[in-house]
Amino acid sequence: MFDHIGIGVSNLNVSQSFFLPSLLPLGVGLAMEGPGSIGLGRNGKPSLWLTESSQKPTPVHIAITAQTRAEVDAFYAAALAAGGRDHGAPGLRPHYHANYYAAFVLDPDGHNIEAVCHQPVL
Repeated sequence: MFDHIGIGVSNLNVSQSFFLPSLLPLGVGLAMEGPGSIGLGRNGKPSLWLTESSQKPTPVHIAITAQTRAEVDAFYAAALAAGGRDHGAPGLRPHYHANYYAAFVLDPDGHNIEAVCHQPVL
Protein backbone atom coordinates (compact mmCIF):
# COMPACT_ATOMS: atom_id res chain seq x y z
CA MET A 1 0.00 0.00 0.00
CA PHE A 2 2.74 2.52 0.86
CA ASP A 3 5.15 3.82 -1.73
CA HIS A 4 7.42 5.26 0.94
CA ILE A 5 7.37 6.44 4.53
CA GLY A 6 9.36 9.04 6.43
CA ILE A 7 10.38 9.18 10.06
CA GLY A 8 12.11 11.80 12.14
CA VAL A 9 15.50 11.18 13.71
CA SER A 10 17.35 13.29 16.24
CA ASN A 11 20.75 12.96 14.52
CA LEU A 12 20.92 12.02 10.85
CA ASN A 13 24.57 10.97 10.95
CA VAL A 14 24.02 8.65 13.93
CA SER A 15 20.90 7.18 12.34
CA GLN A 16 22.64 6.68 9.00
CA SER A 17 25.48 4.88 10.81
CA PHE A 18 22.88 2.58 12.37
CA PHE A 19 20.49 1.98 9.46
CA LEU A 20 22.95 1.41 6.60
CA PRO A 21 24.81 -1.56 8.12
CA SER A 22 21.66 -2.90 9.81
CA LEU A 23 19.59 -3.05 6.63
CA LEU A 24 22.38 -4.18 4.31
CA PRO A 25 21.60 -7.90 4.95
CA LEU A 26 18.05 -7.19 3.73
CA GLY A 27 19.27 -5.68 0.45
CA VAL A 28 18.44 -2.14 1.58
CA GLY A 29 20.91 0.66 0.99
CA LEU A 30 21.24 4.38 0.47
CA ALA A 31 19.01 5.32 -2.47
CA MET A 32 18.91 9.14 -2.29
CA GLU A 33 20.14 12.05 -0.24
CA GLY A 34 18.39 15.34 0.30
CA PRO A 35 18.85 18.36 2.52
CA GLY A 36 18.73 16.97 6.06
CA SER A 37 17.41 13.60 4.91
CA ILE A 38 18.32 10.30 3.32
CA GLY A 39 16.19 7.78 1.44
CA LEU A 40 16.82 4.07 1.99
CA GLY A 41 15.54 1.31 -0.24
CA ARG A 42 16.16 -1.53 -2.63
CA ASN A 43 17.35 -1.14 -6.22
CA GLY A 44 17.85 2.62 -5.91
CA LYS A 45 14.22 3.36 -4.93
CA PRO A 46 13.82 5.11 -1.58
CA SER A 47 11.12 3.53 0.57
CA LEU A 48 12.19 4.77 4.00
CA TRP A 49 13.13 8.42 4.47
CA LEU A 50 15.03 9.52 7.57
CA THR A 51 14.76 13.25 8.24
CA GLU A 52 16.63 15.07 10.98
CA SER A 53 14.25 16.75 13.37
CA SER A 54 14.85 19.32 16.09
CA GLN A 55 11.97 17.75 18.03
CA LYS A 56 12.32 14.41 19.81
CA PRO A 57 10.85 11.86 17.39
CA THR A 58 7.94 9.75 18.56
CA PRO A 59 9.07 6.11 18.24
CA VAL A 60 7.40 4.11 15.48
CA HIS A 61 7.44 0.45 14.48
CA ILE A 62 8.70 -0.42 10.99
CA ALA A 63 8.81 -3.98 9.68
CA ILE A 64 11.03 -4.74 6.68
CA THR A 65 10.58 -7.88 4.62
CA ALA A 66 13.34 -10.46 4.63
CA GLN A 67 13.46 -13.15 1.96
CA THR A 68 14.89 -15.79 4.31
CA ARG A 69 15.22 -16.47 8.01
CA ALA A 70 18.99 -16.19 7.58
CA GLU A 71 18.47 -12.56 6.47
CA VAL A 72 16.51 -11.91 9.68
CA ASP A 73 19.37 -13.36 11.71
CA ALA A 74 21.93 -11.27 9.77
CA PHE A 75 19.86 -8.09 10.23
CA TYR A 76 19.69 -8.68 13.98
CA ALA A 77 23.44 -9.26 14.31
CA ALA A 78 24.28 -6.24 12.13
CA ALA A 79 21.83 -3.97 13.96
CA LEU A 80 23.25 -4.90 17.37
CA ALA A 81 26.80 -4.38 16.06
CA ALA A 82 25.73 -0.94 14.77
CA GLY A 83 24.51 0.13 18.21
CA GLY A 84 20.91 -1.06 18.19
CA ARG A 85 19.28 -2.40 21.35
CA ASP A 86 17.69 -5.83 21.49
CA HIS A 87 13.89 -5.74 21.44
CA GLY A 88 13.27 -9.37 20.44
CA ALA A 89 15.82 -11.92 19.26
CA PRO A 90 15.27 -13.81 15.99
CA GLY A 91 12.65 -16.50 16.27
CA LEU A 92 9.19 -17.71 15.40
CA ARG A 93 6.20 -15.67 16.53
CA PRO A 94 3.44 -18.31 16.09
CA HIS A 95 0.88 -16.02 17.73
CA TYR A 96 1.01 -14.04 14.44
CA HIS A 97 1.12 -17.11 12.17
CA ALA A 98 3.01 -20.41 11.97
CA ASN A 99 5.85 -19.10 9.76
CA TYR A 100 6.26 -15.58 11.21
CA TYR A 101 10.02 -15.40 11.84
CA ALA A 102 11.22 -12.00 13.03
CA ALA A 103 13.73 -10.01 15.04
CA PHE A 104 13.26 -6.59 16.65
CA VAL A 105 15.86 -3.92 17.43
CA LEU A 106 15.49 -0.40 18.82
CA ASP A 107 17.39 2.25 16.84
CA PRO A 108 19.18 5.23 18.48
CA ASP A 109 15.85 7.15 18.73
CA GLY A 110 13.84 4.20 20.08
CA HIS A 111 12.18 3.31 16.77
CA ASN A 112 11.28 -0.41 16.77
CA ILE A 113 12.87 -1.81 13.61
CA GLU A 114 11.80 -5.35 12.65
CA ALA A 115 12.99 -7.75 9.99
CA VAL A 116 10.38 -10.41 9.17
CA CYS A 117 10.25 -13.48 6.96
CA HIS A 118 6.91 -15.17 6.31
CA GLN A 119 8.37 -18.17 4.49
CA PRO A 120 8.58 -21.69 5.94
CA VAL A 121 11.94 -23.39 6.20
CA LEU A 122 12.52 -25.18 2.89
